[in-house]
Amino acid sequence: MLELRHLRTLIALRETGSVSRAAKRVHLTQSALSHQIKGIQAHYGLPVIQRQGQSIKLTDAGKRLVFLAEKVLEEIQVAERDLAKISQQTSGSLRIVLECHTCFDWLMPIMNVFRQHWPEVELDLVSGFHSDPIKLLEDGSADVVIGSEHKRRRDITHHPLFRFEILAVLAPEHALHRKRILQADNFADETLITYPVPEDRIDLILKVLKPNGIHPKRRTAELTVAILQLVASRRGVAALPSWGIKNYIDHDYVIARRIGNGGLWSDLYASTLRETASRPYVRDFLSTIKKTCFATLEGIVPLK
Repeated sequence: MLELRHLRTLIALRETGSVSRAAKRVHLTQSALSHQIKGIQAHYGLPVIQRQGQSIKLTDAGKRLVFLAEKVLEEIQVAERDLAKISQQTSGSLRIVLECHTCFDWLMPIMNVFRQHWPEVELDLVSGFHSDPIKLLEDGSADVVIGSEHKRRRDITHHPLFRFEILAVLAPEHALHRKRILQADNFADETLITYPVPEDRIDLILKVLKPNGIHPKRRTAELTVAILQLVASRRGVAALPSWGIKNYIDHDYVIARRIGNGGLWSDLYASTLRETASRPYVRDFLSTIKKTCFATLEGIVPLK
């Protein structure tokens, strides 16, 4: 018999592409998850995955069951939302710290939908730069932190959202426009336009430039559109998430290039206190982020 745990396992397999990573996602041992897979396959008499080295690929049967899983789990989310309202577990606060400036673009529509579903929950953004945003969870000043940090901390849960590529953004007529891939030394004589945050919060500087001894000039701007305007005006170059610049590239306002042969990638998490994560509206909020982003943002991949 197909159970909810099986559906969550199938979703985890699709998202991670690995039995071992899927096991961690659903909090099982690898052997226990393998036993689940064997049970599903025995029940239907069909394989649901194909192993490819350390990775797996869903078969046609597996894809069909994942389609079912998405539909069923979505209905469960709606039902749990309704049950929370019936039991009057609908009030509280959701104060969000957003480390990723470009995340405002996709977060705003999600917050609007959330307000409709949970009108009695106080929804707010905690403004300003915070040197240790996770500490805001610990001292009760915030409920959710959306950022890249996922270090182990007592009583903190890091919920994986997605992985995205950071691309170099140039003016269409920039001297480097013929290069398909930019390396660290290509930035040496450039002005790097960034958000006004410390260097250790900028992936390009932390992961690419500093290790190679490159220290370009830097200029800051508060808004993504302002950064892109400066780039288009040949005031410098930038490094932004692929999904945050798509519309500007489509209209030839700027061009984008991969950074390094394998690309520059960043991981995004939503962090909460363990007890906060059990609130129905918080679970609903986190689920909605993943569902909406994977449906609307191009270029993001499951966080393994």
